[in-house]
Amino acid sequence: MRSLCDDRGSITPYALIFIIILTMFIGLAVDGGAKLRAGWEAVGTAQEAARAGAGQVDQTAAYSGRGRFVIDRTAAVRAAESYLAAGGHRGSVSITGTRTLLVRVTVTKPTWMLSMAGIGSVSQTASASADLATGVEGENR
Repeated sequence: MRSLCDDRGSITPYALIFIIILTMFIGLAVDGGAKLRAGWEAVGTAQEAARAGAGQVDQTAAYSGRGRFVIDRTAAVRAAESYLAAGGHRGSVSITGTRTLLVRVTVTKPTWMLSMAGIGSVSQTASASADLATGVEGENR
């Protein structure tokens, strides 16, 4: 005959629920960190790419005897795009207004816990701009 106070195994469902919930919180913290890291990397990469393109001077005009320093806009865009490609990042580069280089970058990081729910990665997009060769004189300044 069984005793009415037999509690063997009653803690197992509670322990299982606790472990599942704890694992979910740890996973969400790790995946939230991946989202933050993607954002930091996107901002840094956008800023660095904008700076890489900002100082591109037309060397032909500068060394042709006239000594005029003007911005080579095509070289500026190419330099920023090369920086993005070298880092393996997706993004766009454009010149806005008369002297601003705008870089927009998207960084994607893989997830750990969210991948079990079908979300394999998290992305962040950031933009940065830089003045094209601040202080350079000329009509394309």
